[in-house]
Amino acid sequence: MKKILVAEDNDSNFILMTYILKKYYAYDRAKNGKEAVELTDVNTYDLVLMDIKMPVMDGLEATKAIKEKHPDLPVIALTANAFDSDRQLAMQAGCVDFLSKPVSSDLCIKTIRKYLEE
Repeated sequence: MKKILVAEDNDSNFILMTYILKKYYAYDRAKNGKEAVELTDVNTYDLVLMDIKMPVMDGLEATKAIKEKHPDLPVIALTANAFDSDRQLAMQAGCVDFLSKPVSSDLCIKTIRKYLEE
């Protein structure tokens, strides 16, 4: 089973993601960007879902740090900020795609599968 890291500080958003992911993927949670970077250093993930606005280290900084060490690990931005400028910043940081919250389960799974070649 493919494994996904969900970087999400908000409990209700994380719970929603578990409902979407649990049938298809194993997953871990990081509650901030720093934790996401640390977890990718000690575990193997097939993909990261990265919230952008988080405490300690935001998702953009975390994505840059993760991509430096793991350039082939796909990171998908998952954020409530749906402006074009937010999308551009996420892509510049190294994200391969961008999902706006609240995300539908169909769109989320379809987007993940695009990068996991399932």
